[in-house]
Amino acid sequence: MKIAQISPLYESVPPKGYGGIERIVSYLTEELVALGHEVTLFASADSETKARLVAVKEAGLRLQSPPVRDPIIHHVHLLEMVFAAAAEYDILHFHLDYLHLPFAKRCSGVSVTTMHGRLDLPDLASLFVRYQEMPVVSISDAQRAPLGWLNWCATIHHGIPEKQYLFHAKPGSYLAFLGRISPEKGLDRAIAIATESGIPLRVAAKIEKSDYEYFVSTIKPLLQNRLVEFIGEIGEKEKDEFLGNALALLFPIDWPEPFGLVMIESLATGTPVIAYPNGSVPEIIEDGETGFLVESIAEAARAVARVHSLKRKQCRETFERRFTARRMAQDHVALYHRLCSEGTKSDGRELRVVKSAA
Repeated sequence: MKIAQISPLYESVPPKGYGGIERIVSYLTEELVALGHEVTLFASADSETKARLVAVKEAGLRLQSPPVRDPIIHHVHLLEMVFAAAAEYDILHFHLDYLHLPFAKRCSGVSVTTMHGRLDLPDLASLFVRYQEMPVVSISDAQRAPLGWLNWCATIHHGIPEKQYLFHAKPGSYLAFLGRISPEKGLDRAIAIATESGIPLRVAAKIEKSDYEYFVSTIKPLLQNRLVEFIGEIGEKEKDEFLGNALALLFPIDWPEPFGLVMIESLATGTPVIAYPNGSVPEIIEDGETGFLVESIAEAARAVARVHSLKRKQCRETFERRFTARRMAQDHVALYHRLCSEGTKSDGRELRVVKSAA
């Protein structure tokens, strides 16, 4: 198939540091190429891919200096380039949330959109009601809840390359937190869990400009805790050791997480996950098998004390069975073929096989 992957421009593909959407776009693109498809990636020029790269901007917008003031301008350029060449592809796969929808609706070609973010924001329903016939993919069943009436064609769980992370058979002596510093990610809870359990916590986290005030007012004072080591933002190469050498990953989120890529990265290293059961978490973590689902800081601390009862090999085997990039790509190919056979409009029937098996 001739497939176009259209990535956001905020980060390169793959990102240099933190960047979940761009990382998934990279994994999917490379696996599609490996499966023999003719893939074009629309992304920033500093992206690295075996696909044909159409460069829209010289570098990812987040790291540019001077800072980019209006990222929408550059995404409009992106859309102009994509739709000018739309006839060259069997399918256009968008990862831009909703920005492209007015154009895709009027394009005669076949397109599909993966929704990567939260869908419970109040303004989204009034927008999507105008595009409810457009085929969309969820990254978890839980993600769909606020907009269950959309034309959901499949749930396709994320996957990462099987050899991206090594299996670490022996547990480490610290707890790990990896992600953004923002209220919904629950770093304050993670610090409280570490304090309650008496186990050191290592924090590898990115601070967005929009969350800097929260970091200064709420998180920075908590970093004085002698059990807490703040590392900062880390790249892909550092993640294997950081996650693999941990006793457990703490994922005490306070929002309806659409997926939570760090959970499967942790499982890939053999490290179990202790998480609050919000959003997609119960779809990813099997309570008592690959981690523990908890409802409070006290319960999480008790789970830390029991984490040695979990088998790290089982965490790795679960990853290999459910969350590899190859499985993710194969699921997408099945969906692409189905949508192309139906034409530009999907009839709303879901291809339920394109979901990682529990």
